[in-house]
Amino acid sequence: MSDGIFIGGGGPEYSDAQRLSLKYANRHGLIAGATGTGKTVTLQILAEGFSAAGVPVFLSDVKGDLSGLAEAGSDTFKLHGAFTSRADKIGLTDYGYRAYPVTFWDLFGQDGHPVRTTLAEMGPLLLSRLMELSEAQEGIMNIAFRVADEEGMPLLDLKDLQALLVWVGENRDALSLRYGNVSVQSVGAIQRQLMVLENQGGAELFGEPALDLSDLMQIGADGRGQINILEASKLMGSPRLYATFLLWLLSELFETLPEVGDPDKPKLVFFFDEAHLLFDDAPKALVDKVEQVARLIRSKGVGVYFITQNPDDVPEDILGQLGNRFQHALRAFTARDRKALSRAAETYRPNERFSTVDAIRDVGVGEAVTSMLEDKGVPGIVERTLIRPPSSKLGPIDDAGRRAALAASPVAGKYETRIDRQSAYEMLAARAEKAAADAAKAEEAAEEKSVAEREFNAGRRYSGSRVERSSAQRKSTGGGFGEAITGALLKELKGTTGRRIVRGILGGLFKSR
Repeated sequence: MSDGIFIGGGGPEYSDAQRLSLKYANRHGLIAGATGTGKTVTLQILAEGFSAAGVPVFLSDVKGDLSGLAEAGSDTFKLHGAFTSRADKIGLTDYGYRAYPVTFWDLFGQDGHPVRTTLAEMGPLLLSRLMELSEAQEGIMNIAFRVADEEGMPLLDLKDLQALLVWVGENRDALSLRYGNVSVQSVGAIQRQLMVLENQGGAELFGEPALDLSDLMQIGADGRGQINILEASKLMGSPRLYATFLLWLLSELFETLPEVGDPDKPKLVFFFDEAHLLFDDAPKALVDKVEQVARLIRSKGVGVYFITQNPDDVPEDILGQLGNRFQHALRAFTARDRKALSRAAETYRPNERFSTVDAIRDVGVGEAVTSMLEDKGVPGIVERTLIRPPSSKLGPIDDAGRRAALAASPVAGKYETRIDRQSAYEMLAARAEKAAADAAKAEEAAEEKSVAEREFNAGRRYSGSRVERSSAQRKSTGGGFGEAITGALLKELKGTTGRRIVRGILGGLFKSR
């Protein structure tokens, strides 16, 4: 492994070793190909190679097949003969079965350790993308985050944001003067989207303890890198949540990790499966953000590998950053498919032995057209490569194996218990309780005043002496319209709305004195 990761055999007889140089592994990569052409196995053997070289890996398991990395393959497996035969053909003399150190993660906390972040860490841009907000609604989201920051109110989970948006709506007049228009309709639309996100399971994503990025970058005592597998089969039911979470994680790595220049091997390799979900209907600001991360994160020792069916799923500016290519078969059934095939072939250095277009169309299952960076970061000549067989189990492990892996995990017990500390929700609730208590006291003080005193405070001030009403006059007016209104008002004041009215009336009276 000193000179790289063995990928498979190329050349006329598949006997020429094809290796991915660890020195250039942080220059990113692409794994592409139609369904059923072997992309998952290529991802599996790359994860094995990086782990064996002491490089931690993070990947998402969309179909549930990659959990087999936690167990060794078996000579009783139906493909054992085919695997050993392929190993002999490509010159893999030390081929054997072995398990790899795996940590399972799950946003829903069911098939892996819970993985969470806070709303403050996610930020208004990604959160707005997640909820498909309009430009005006995204503006209000930015106002809410600004207010939370200025008021010292941490935004940790969904109920924090829901409570803050209620406060923003109630104080929209004052906020509009400072930050711009805040409409009740837009606030209501955001609240509805938050409810949809909560129903989709998004509430599980936000909270504490938040994910510590160092837990993704662990190296075992045997020198092998930890393979972090995000259970995503259920998460794919909410594709925007899936894509936004992975983009957040990538952004956090970019913003948190220090610069390391060009290391001898990556500090972490990040595989982004179903990459097209990241770019579908994405606003330009988001695509620019991904491009910036892809361009600069390599200097922090992180390699990013996108997995998708067609290279056209990745924007051209980002595709140009992906130096290591593993292209499985592309089908050319339509004119559009043929154009995509031609464009894919044009991105490789040609090989005089074969046509790149024909190779991409004709390679079989388990075979790929590869090009990896060589000395000084120059793209290698394209080659038809027979991918090596995996050493770990091909396919998913059973529930018992998953439970054993979770129990042996280096982060076992760290994230299972949710923490709910004081944050925006609790702070705003305390303010509301204090305001209600103050209103109740004002109401009691107002009721204790004598009728004469209240009449005096409410009446017009004269410099002459006040003329007292006779008892007859008081008696004649006591049972009329005024008494009925007073009784109705006092009844209304016993409720919450009444207390607000009292505060408004008393405030006006006190200011007039």
